[in-house]
Amino acid sequence: MTETFTGSFTQQDPIPETGIEAALAVLRHGRLHRYNTAPGEVSETALLEQEFAASVGAQYCLAVASGGYAMATALRAVGVKPGDHVLSNAFTLAPVPGAIAAVGAVPVFVGVTESLTIDLDDLEAKLDQARVLLLSHMRGHICDMDRLMAMCDAASVTVIEDCAHTMGAAWNGVPSGRHGAIGCYSCQTYKHVNSGEGGFLVTDDPHLAAKSVMLSGSYMLFERHLAAPPKEAFADLKYDTPNISGRMDNLRAAILRPQVADLAAQCARWNERYYALEAGLRDTPGLKVIDRPAQETIVGSSIQFLLLDWTAAAVQEVIKRCLARGVELKWFGAAEPVAFTSRYDSWRYAPSTPMAASDRILAGVVDMRVPLTFSLDDCALIARIIRGEVSAVYQATA
Repeated sequence: MTETFTGSFTQQDPIPETGIEAALAVLRHGRLHRYNTAPGEVSETALLEQEFAASVGAQYCLAVASGGYAMATALRAVGVKPGDHVLSNAFTLAPVPGAIAAVGAVPVFVGVTESLTIDLDDLEAKLDQARVLLLSHMRGHICDMDRLMAMCDAASVTVIEDCAHTMGAAWNGVPSGRHGAIGCYSCQTYKHVNSGEGGFLVTDDPHLAAKSVMLSGSYMLFERHLAAPPKEAFADLKYDTPNISGRMDNLRAAILRPQVADLAAQCARWNERYYALEAGLRDTPGLKVIDRPAQETIVGSSIQFLLLDWTAAAVQEVIKRCLARGVELKWFGAAEPVAFTSRYDSWRYAPSTPMAASDRILAGVVDMRVPLTFSLDDCALIARIIRGEVSAVYQATA
């Protein structure tokens, strides 16, 4: 009898009851705006920023409307202007080049390795083309951050980290987002904490923090922040920085605070599922598992594997056969973008030139979400289905 998976790849864990109660309290008093507080009250947003900063060991934190907003704000804060070039990953999702385009800048795409991390040799060759790197830890894969930061520091290239997929992860014990000048995170539904949409920006630099707060629409109320620099940091900025409103509201902050407090436990649950899937996929003929380096502390909220040097038709056949058995896989090798699986040559607002080595890898990247609503038995079943269908197509086309 053929096994079929009947679960959902888009169903998340429910919001914790403490978050629901906190959200109801905000709804009952009606003070949703980030600066709308009663006398003596500290806003949910300010408390969330303080708590998230402490969780990653940052001096300053700004909670914002989305991860994309965090990245665009970070780019503005470090001084990126229209027409500037910004280095970034060829293997990433559309909000990353979108943030660069939002400030009128131009991406310079850097290649990807078979470990699905930025190609550091290609980056080294391109460091003289820009003064800022927007580094995407795409799908949770972290490159050798020690080497990357040494290279960028030597070239005076400022690093902004996109940690949409690495909240709770680390390299050599340093939390993701804490290597560069600014770390940006997402709280979108399919990320590691869920407010539907939202994000964080963290930094230890008081000037960058103050500029980001002003950009987010502080209305000269920056002294109400708990995780912002002292008012002196705003003196030279407050009259010259445009208001591009985007700080998070109290309702989403209330939902997020208990999730941030429980993040480590949730990350451990994701990793149980990830490693169960990985174990089931290892040694499948024609399938390459992505080995993770010892220096990397992962958060396995998704899993990727490579069908390297397969024909497009064969990969599509695997996708089709797995879907018929209830397993939803995404492929980054399609000629046209499908859902979130667009790639660097899909973004026509961002000029690019072909990168043959990276194109070969992207043509083989298969991706799958790992919701916490999966049980370990579900993961074992899914791995058996993928293994069986990959093996069948591989044997038929070998």
